[in-house]
Amino acid sequence: MAKLIAKTYGEALFETALEKKKIDEMYEEAQGIQAVLSENPKLVRLFNHPNIIKEEKLQVVEAVFASRLSQEMTGFLRIVIEKGRQNELDGIFDWFIAKVKEHKKIGIAYVTSAAALSDRQKNQVEKKLLATTAYEAFEIHFSVDESLIGGLVIRIGDRVVDSSIKSRLYEMRKELMKIQLN
Repeated sequence: MAKLIAKTYGEALFETALEKKKIDEMYEEAQGIQAVLSENPKLVRLFNHPNIIKEEKLQVVEAVFASRLSQEMTGFLRIVIEKGRQNELDGIFDWFIAKVKEHKKIGIAYVTSAAALSDRQKNQVEKKLLATTAYEAFEIHFSVDESLIGGLVIRIGDRVVDSSIKSRLYEMRKELMKIQLN
């Protein structure tokens, strides 16, 4: 249910940004709101508190955000609170930000290696990803997992390319288990 809510509201926000030709501005605002909410857990608790009426929550939105955000984003926040969906704000903005990145052809990749990669190796990975995908730019998150032994595991969305030695050894083991000795 939460994913459906995030998608529905995130899509509405994205369509508004497209229609108003304010994708970049609203993208930055969404990131800013997420930062404010993550840095201020008391504000999140206030928005989610069942004993605080909607009108008071709307006054807080006006006081905190109205002078800093576009009318479209402030209006969007008002609608979310009026509909009682403020507890889904983080998911809504996550969905919206991902949709904007997809629209701008910015891929998000998670690259795991057995050892830390040098800057040169990271650049080579990025060049290879740009050459083999339809994306024009990448936001790459690198991490290390020594259990891979060697190679890389690359995840973009729901696609995974696993060229790790750990994976190859596992596949070899499966094949060897199939062989029956006489």
